[in-house]
Amino acid sequence: MPDKQPLILCIDDDPDILSFLQIVLEAADYRYVGAGTAEAGLRAYAEEAPDLIIVDLMMEEIDSGKNFAGEMRKQGNTAPVFMLSSVGDNLSGVLDYTELGLAGVFQKPLDKRHLLAVMKAKLG
Repeated sequence: MPDKQPLILCIDDDPDILSFLQIVLEAADYRYVGAGTAEAGLRAYAEEAPDLIIVDLMMEEIDSGKNFAGEMRKQGNTAPVFMLSSVGDNLSGVLDYTELGLAGVFQKPLDKRHLLAVMKAKLG
């Protein structure tokens, strides 16, 4: 068993989403760090070295999540990055998430069981 549980960085400008993610992830024994902006997320990434990242597509600026994911790729990030989206199933028409190096997309509203199943598959 690892010394530390995996750390999940969650970035969203909606405090309710961050609270939900914190409660669900910590209840499942993951460590959590949250950020309310893409800029704060970049700082948290540099300080915390998360094992997995969940970032909202549309925050304070429309492309904040997309820009964050692109920056992660430029920095050589190896942690899986998942995008949060309320756009629905048409997200592939909005952006090519494979080009951004994303591991996948979570649709809002978030399904707790699906979220935890993906976390377990990616992190054990």
